[in-house]
Amino acid sequence: MTAETAKRQAFVPELLGRSDYAIIGEIVEPNTKVLDLGCGEGELLQWLAENKGVDARGVEISGVKVQRAIARGVSVYQGDIDEGLADYPSSAFDYVILSQTLQQTHRPLKVVREMLRVGRRVIVAFPNFGHWAVRLSMLVGGGAPKTKLFPYNWYDSPNIHFLTVRDFEALVGVERLVVERRYFLAGRRKVWLLPNLLAEVAVYLLSGSAG
Repeated sequence: MTAETAKRQAFVPELLGRSDYAIIGEIVEPNTKVLDLGCGEGELLQWLAENKGVDARGVEISGVKVQRAIARGVSVYQGDIDEGLADYPSSAFDYVILSQTLQQTHRPLKVVREMLRVGRRVIVAFPNFGHWAVRLSMLVGGGAPKTKLFPYNWYDSPNIHFLTVRDFEALVGVERLVVERRYFLAGRRKVWLLPNLLAEVAVYLLSGSAG
């Protein structure tokens, strides 16, 4: 691989204004069944349906966002993913997506296990609280970090778990999950070295226990 090729591959185009969506759009294969948890207004599901021909379903806790997703023509129902996915049988989907929502769930381990139950593969994207800017904000400011990626005050932040790339890798090891692919992003660039320090967002493609 030439240096120029590596440079081109390091550039990540945005999809719907987000580089993690671009990675997810690349991972998901055409004509598959997809469930997006915490799908918001259904923008990603709509894109996947229109461009990948997927059978797109979603779960979202906000009634207003559910209505907007339905208006896009996406099949979404209102539900709390912390309460589990009992309405879905095992292996009902080819992919279950959880994009930048894991840190907002009350019981993230239960959510991941339920995703792996109902999906043959799981895509998890999350912001990396180990990023250098977060560390620097805490070191210099002496308070809860506030950065471009985490602009909230501690009392109104939707984030209730502060995980890093290293933390998630430890979870993968404990649960004996198979990592099929992992991507680390800083803005629109892929991070190849020191992801726990330099990556802003991590994207994992996982499948069930390695045994």
